[in-house]
Amino acid sequence: MHYSQCLHRSLRAVSPSAKFSPQKKTRLNILYKYKPYTTMAETADKRKRTFKTFSFKGVDLQKLLELETEEFTKLCGARVRRRFSRGLGSKPMGLIAKLRAAKLAAPANEKPAVVKTHLRNMIVVPEMIGSLVGVYNGKVFNTVEIKPEMVGHYLGEFSITYTPVRHGRAGNASSRFIPLK
Repeated sequence: MHYSQCLHRSLRAVSPSAKFSPQKKTRLNILYKYKPYTTMAETADKRKRTFKTFSFKGVDLQKLLELETEEFTKLCGARVRRRFSRGLGSKPMGLIAKLRAAKLAAPANEKPAVVKTHLRNMIVVPEMIGSLVGVYNGKVFNTVEIKPEMVGHYLGEFSITYTPVRHGRAGNASSRFIPLK
């Protein structure tokens, strides 16, 4: 028996007095024959993706990158303002110059080379966004990719100097060698 005949009989079983016009039958056939489903790609197209735009103290990223140092320091906290007012030495300026050079040397749409530094007290400025910095933690250089959220923080905050304690982990007392007597 054909599918449409089964459909017609099942609909008759529900309502025996119902008579369907040919147009209605085809519409019902379409409804019951083809199960409407959507693929993941189609649902992604339908739903608009809204990304959270970054802003630092009310200033969006594009404007933040264009700010002068004095204007940027006005947006920062007291500790950062004090540090900039007392002047950056040659080492922090040298790091910024190396990061600038690494960005210029990198091909388009690729990450720049890692620039290693011991300057854990260097404040992340907007110009550094997108750079890769190897921050020394006393033992190794931890690679840190500078993101917009890091602006105004110290580089040392992103390269932890100690191994965090893991309380309550099972020891290895059971695996210890116990000599036979």
